[in-house]
Amino acid sequence: MKLELEIRPLTATPDTRTQLAALLVETVAGGGSVGFMHPLTLEAAAAFWDGALAAAARGERIILGGWDGAQLVGTVTLILNTPPNQPHRAEIAKMMTRPQWRGQGAASALLREAEALAVQNGRTMLMLDTASDEGAAGLYESAGYTFAGELPDYALKPHGGLTGTRLYWKRVGGETGQS
Repeated sequence: MKLELEIRPLTATPDTRTQLAALLVETVAGGGSVGFMHPLTLEAAAAFWDGALAAAARGERIILGGWDGAQLVGTVTLILNTPPNQPHRAEIAKMMTRPQWRGQGAASALLREAEALAVQNGRTMLMLDTASDEGAAGLYESAGYTFAGELPDYALKPHGGLTGTRLYWKRVGGETGQS
């Protein structure tokens, strides 16, 4: 399957909300550690996205979607709402790609666009975490993120049992921060 990916910021349209909710349910059912437990209902997933899309409308985050025609194949969130002493930093969160599109560059393309938007928003430091078990460490390491450490038993896996989390950071843009 050849991926024709269009990446754009998402807004709270009914179709986008429905597709985001379905992607979240599918990700959690497949064992993706994105903050939810299985089984996750479509209603609970939609409620999460309602809040996230409202935060995006307020400028607190940017939710990107990767589209193949009318189908949402992946998403990533750039969280811009940081404490006052961290205006140079943003977080990468909720990276999800539909299973049939994994390994075809969708996640990498979404990540590159999130990084570009971070720079456009004056951010020079990106942070993220990913599950130690079956997380996306390889993706982030291949994209130049530096492994900072691992926290054991950080969260429950969607189907039960504990997993650690691996912390990563990356400098983006031309400026490396203030002294």
